[in-house]
Amino acid sequence: MIDREMLINAFAFNLGLVKRETAGLTHADSLIQPPFHSNCLNWTMGHLAENRNGLLKTLGQPPVLSDDQAARYGYGSQPVTCQEPGVVPLEELIAAFERAQEGIAAGLRQISDEALGQEVKFAGRTMTVAGKVFFMYFHETMHAGQLEMLREMIAASKR
Repeated sequence: MIDREMLINAFAFNLGLVKRETAGLTHADSLIQPPFHSNCLNWTMGHLAENRNGLLKTLGQPPVLSDDQAARYGYGSQPVTCQEPGVVPLEELIAAFERAQEGIAAGLRQISDEALGQEVKFAGRTMTVAGKVFFMYFHETMHAGQLEMLREMIAASKR
């Protein structure tokens, strides 16, 4: 069975992955567009931070992004294709993602079993809060894995 500490460690592992895959990249790098139908690294990183922002709220912790920042990168938001109003610098997105780790750990340690078992509507489904937390972890992992491909694409574009 997955327990709170395992989830905290799993989210921490994703943080390490994100830091590795974004190390040395600039904000300008994050705006380079893939040559296929997908989002750039800036949108993907923003979406990761937005996901953690929602997770923090679910766990009763303070968010790391403003509502406007989170909305720019939320599900169904427009792709980031250039630097424009509302696009958050890559460095700020990474910092927000990292800051969220402490709140995730605190929230998972503090939330009661009863609260984790409460049913909520999320992503068009009814699930428990624990199920929502796990889904958000899965979602984060999927997008964090995309960073490797985006990093390779950025490197190839500079050759």
